[in-house]
Amino acid sequence: MTSYLWTQKLREIYDKAVALNKEGNRDLDSYFSPEETAFLASIGLRPINLYDYAEDMNGAGEPDWNTVLLLAAARRDYFLYHQHGITNSVVTEADSLPPKPDTLGGIPWLPRIIKKAQCFLEGGLCHEIMYCCGGDRRFLKEHDIHPADFLRIIWASGGDQEKILAHVKSSPK
Repeated sequence: MTSYLWTQKLREIYDKAVALNKEGNRDLDSYFSPEETAFLASIGLRPINLYDYAEDMNGAGEPDWNTVLLLAAARRDYFLYHQHGITNSVVTEADSLPPKPDTLGGIPWLPRIIKKAQCFLEGGLCHEIMYCCGGDRRFLKEHDIHPADFLRIIWASGGDQEKILAHVKSSPK
């Protein structure tokens, strides 16, 4: 697979996942061939990422393909240019995330979504946690920030929560 065609290959895999999920298939291990799994790994994604997006697309009508592509592009860029194509071996478990009601600057959910976004960028979210889940989408809509833009904000901030907070507070509501 050439880099030039990575978006086309990702679209094929995404469409396959959406179709399998729509048919009622909930067996993640049956979704992707070894070649497809290797392709996902080559762009910093794991099968669970596409599975979760397909499941939410069928159940909630989002995230749509355009959003999935932008999320994948942000992760791919981070993986290739920040992590130099080296897969993260550290997995962040659900119980280590900030609780949902925690606040930063008086904004609920912000500490949690910051940690989830950072872990997604690094490729280290456990299977039980999804970046851009319904709660994340609700938060991002409320603050008028696209999910992929939030990933770029996290990356550009270098982990500085005050910079992230300032950006969120400056976003139009």
